[in-house]
Amino acid sequence: MKALELLTQNISTIESRLGYRFKDQKLLALAFVHRSFINENREIEQHNERLEFLGDSILGLLVAEYLYLFLPNTPEGDLSYLKSRLVEASSCVKYIQRLDLESFLLLGKGERMNDGRGRESILADLFEAIMGAIYLDGGLENARKFLFDNFAAEIDAILKTPLCNWKALLQDYCQKKYQTTPFYRVLSESGPDHSKTFRVSVLLNDEAVGWGDGGSKKEAQQKAAEDALLKMDLSEERGVNGG
Repeated sequence: MKALELLTQNISTIESRLGYRFKDQKLLALAFVHRSFINENREIEQHNERLEFLGDSILGLLVAEYLYLFLPNTPEGDLSYLKSRLVEASSCVKYIQRLDLESFLLLGKGERMNDGRGRESILADLFEAIMGAIYLDGGLENARKFLFDNFAAEIDAILKTPLCNWKALLQDYCQKKYQTTPFYRVLSESGPDHSKTFRVSVLLNDEAVGWGDGGSKKEAQQKAAEDALLKMDLSEERGVNGG
């Protein structure tokens, strides 16, 4: 129980980094308990997946509201793409790393050794669990304040990134140069049903030329196409093309 006791002792430090003080600190502690930890500590009965499920929806709502209000002339398709960029796992990892909270996460021994995509997924889930905990403890306004007070710079940077339909650009290039079209293959999917991560490769003439991860197959395909274009160094091929 030493790890749990250490977490409890550091609650005030965590609250300071979040910029929010909990009325129910047990909610905050629960956000840091990964399933793998309770598998090795049977006296603990709850982990953070239910909080993560709730926080995922709260995050999506707040981002959708923000985009709707502050980008009044942006069409729905572009809003959807921007929303996916702001709530995707890689963005959530950046948010949580900015707060420097990874060291407080309670993991099983196996997960503590994992430094790959699995660790990124765990960190993204931690961020969403924290969102869920703040919402339950202080309501939607405090969740909104936490998100935009802490991560305005990261959100602004993402919104300033040009919208590119990487799949369309890659397909157009391949048709012109190779007289063929790329093919996308799902390599793996992981995570709970409400928050899956897909790993996709894009193939050209049966050869993998790019890879991508995303919370949906469509998002992963876009990232695989982007990866392929970057490797082909097609900077002159890129343009703003929402989708």
